[in-house]
Amino acid sequence: MAGDGIARVLGAVGLLVLAGCSPIHIASRTIDFGLGPSQQQAAANPALTPLTPTGPSQQFGRGPVQVSLLLPLSGDPGLAAVGQSMANASQLAMAFIEANPNIAENTTITLRDTGGSVAGATAATSAAIAAGAKLILGPLQGDAVMAAGAVARSAGVPLIGFSNNPAAAVPGVYLLSVLPDMEMKRALDAVKAGGRRGVAGAFPGSAFGQAQQAAFRQQAMLAGFAPSAVYTFSSPAEAAQIVAQAKPLIDKGMIDTLFLPDRASAPGFAAALTQAGVSPTDVQIVGSADWQGDTTILATPGLAGAIYPAVDPAGLTAIRADYQARFGAAPHALATLAYTATILANVNTLSLANPPYGAALLTSPTGFNGRDGVFRFRADGRSDYALAIMRVAPGGAVQVEGAKL
Repeated sequence: MAGDGIARVLGAVGLLVLAGCSPIHIASRTIDFGLGPSQQQAAANPALTPLTPTGPSQQFGRGPVQVSLLLPLSGDPGLAAVGQSMANASQLAMAFIEANPNIAENTTITLRDTGGSVAGATAATSAAIAAGAKLILGPLQGDAVMAAGAVARSAGVPLIGFSNNPAAAVPGVYLLSVLPDMEMKRALDAVKAGGRRGVAGAFPGSAFGQAQQAAFRQQAMLAGFAPSAVYTFSSPAEAAQIVAQAKPLIDKGMIDTLFLPDRASAPGFAAALTQAGVSPTDVQIVGSADWQGDTTILATPGLAGAIYPAVDPAGLTAIRADYQARFGAAPHALATLAYTATILANVNTLSLANPPYGAALLTSPTGFNGRDGVFRFRADGRSDYALAIMRVAPGGAVQVEGAKL
């Protein structure tokens, strides 16, 4: 198949629908560690059973090209439950390939358990390379991607990780995730189109919060904004203090948009704004993709009308029923990443190329169309994702702008 058909191939294999401890931000959607044991129930379909870390590796698929999928399947129960859901989704995608007579079966996926640690990710990567893997999918967390990526690069094997830590991306180590700079770019473009001119932001002092803040500053400048104020906080309890500092600028019209990407602190900021007499018409609140599906966000009166960028929810909806029927539980929000990665790995022009999964093919500017929508890899390993704009409304979030890069 011609190389210029890469972007269309993913659509041809069924991806036309666009789709206990502190939270860990992965792919701009939070692992809340609140998943129950139902996430790992046995499948209703005996031909497609949940994968479990009972041995050094497990395989599914019947193609000649070896691909390894590295996920945490043991260790922290919450993280392992997410890894399990993603492994199930990968198996679901492979079952789709096998059931479709119009799709060649090019790959065999070998699932390896990272145990949720850097050491586990390193060992799994070394084992994958020794077994002849031509592409590595995963791991999940940023530090694990960095470690696995270093091993893979030394062996000349490309890796597609699932972290949203931009520091993990380097040439040859790609991130299939929504990165902070893409979120900020999409949201800033939306507020600029809406006539807003005075942007400000409040960010936690965590490493992830600082990555969001850096992305906000850079993308605001590129969009033609000069941020009126940028605040950093160490605790959500500081929300009232920050609002008090911002209030004079709000009253003067210098702040008409406030970015609050941190999901946990956003309700506190909304309450502080309301108490200070700031109405939603005075200041447009902007969140992040991490807000998607959060019931507290949706139930907070002061956040009604707030907007945030997010992947198109249609992709997760498209696989939910099949996943539920086969595995007895709803898929985690990150399951679509593993589903997309599995289909991507099987694409003819990537898997059957010589060499397979070359950088020029993976970084095609036309990109790909996955379960979460259109995306493309950059040469530096980072990715661009087409994001929709959602608005918090009574009864749930509504899409107000379609997904676009």
